[in-house]
Amino acid sequence: MKLIVGLGNPGKQYEGTRHNVGFMVIDELAEKLNIELNQLKFKGLYGEGRFGSEKVALLKPLTYMNLSGESLNQVMQFFKLELADILVIYDDLDTEVGQIRLRLKGSAGGHNGIKSIIQHVGSEQFCRVRVGISRPPQGRKIVDYVLGPFLAEERPDVATAVEKSAAAAEAWLEEPFEQVMNKFN
Repeated sequence: MKLIVGLGNPGKQYEGTRHNVGFMVIDELAEKLNIELNQLKFKGLYGEGRFGSEKVALLKPLTYMNLSGESLNQVMQFFKLELADILVIYDDLDTEVGQIRLRLKGSAGGHNGIKSIIQHVGSEQFCRVRVGISRPPQGRKIVDYVLGPFLAEERPDVATAVEKSAAAAEAWLEEPFEQVMNKFN
């Protein structure tokens, strides 16, 4: 079984914000893989399906970003998943809007959702797709920026990044992550 987790915050007020781009990718994947996110379990919105012979689970933690690791860890414990079986998708300030970066490991880099995951799984060694949201303009607080919407002129690039991220996640279901990184980085 493979688990794909998209990070974000629950609630209407956060829909379409920079911090919720992980949720956007999960929504795209749910549509592409024909998986309904229709179960409230593991402190998240959860759905299961198949991709070829592989069982696939999609998760949007509903714990709010800073506690994302609680939800992910519950799924990992329940299904006895290894770190190699999970892919985490989240927003990244250090990547330009419209770009994605895939990594096999790394620190939280100031991202509280990733910090929570590292704390709960006890490792920095898990596959990840970082979706670019760019840095805020000079003088704007990061918290206000990440919880704010994308600008109208950024939306086409965001849509492209969401599609690329979903395609990378789908490729990961069939290929080693190193090969996926070579294709998408």
